[in-house]
Amino acid sequence: MSIERRNADGFALQVMLGLCLIWGVQQVMIKWAAADIAPVMQAAARSGISALLVALLMCWKGGWSQIPGTWRAGLLAGALFGLEFLFIAEGLKLTSAAHMSVFLYTAPIFTALGVNWLLPSERLRPLQWLGIVLAFIGISIAFAGGISLDNLDWRMLLGDLLGLLAGLAWGATTVVVRASRLSEAPATLTLFYQLIVGFVGLLLIAVLSGQVTQVSLTPVAVASVLFQGLVVSFFSYLTWFWLLRRYLAANLAVFSFMTPMFGVTFGVLLLGEPLSLNFVLGAMLVLLGITFVSAEQWLRRRIRRWL
Repeated sequence: MSIERRNADGFALQVMLGLCLIWGVQQVMIKWAAADIAPVMQAAARSGISALLVALLMCWKGGWSQIPGTWRAGLLAGALFGLEFLFIAEGLKLTSAAHMSVFLYTAPIFTALGVNWLLPSERLRPLQWLGIVLAFIGISIAFAGGISLDNLDWRMLLGDLLGLLAGLAWGATTVVVRASRLSEAPATLTLFYQLIVGFVGLLLIAVLSGQVTQVSLTPVAVASVLFQGLVVSFFSYLTWFWLLRRYLAANLAVFSFMTPMFGVTFGVLLLGEPLSLNFVLGAMLVLLGITFVSAEQWLRRRIRRWL
């Protein structure tokens, strides 16, 4: 029997506010602790901690029985998940946490394009295509450093590009889940695949690149890894899946756009990161575009009521 999902209420808004705060501060924590522990090692450690916790949860609640029919898609989703955090880790060495927060959350754009191609039942509608156009215009403006090439910060530009690639990898992960048997598997199994494959891949990269030795167990490093492993990758992701089983996804998507705003705010307030006018304008267009893509049904209902 399918679960009847309802419109978001005050409780859902409060929970989403908390989740967006957690997700928004994530990039800031990684960059804050980067001097003590390499970002790739942070990503590997958080994935390992969360994978262990999810495995214990599955031993209690079940879910292992669906591995035979899902392991191929699970490995692919896990590889893309690991690639996403590799791009985030390397990108944060070059760009600001504020920039990373915005470019990472372009993921819904790439998800929409992917499912439009693979799933005929989810073809993009005109308002969504408009959102995609606005988002890519915003990305172009955010990348621009001015009329003269002399004004461009090439290191930040490369970091921004890695942030965009992280968003692409995240979007591709969602497409793999939606278009495979993982769409019918327990959320804990899907999350476990991503965490365990990401852990192995990221740890291997850290070893091969010598970053495994770039670890100093300072209070900042420990706090960052524990926050990411316990709060972000375990608690917040499972809470998000719990919300998706009870509320309409389009309603929740509207609230989730608070995340990059929190990321930008925390980056400026906690790390003292500067913001250029072109980035602010571009980010606003990106977020507007993402809203059109992810919350199209919700927006259409609101427009009809107004008219």
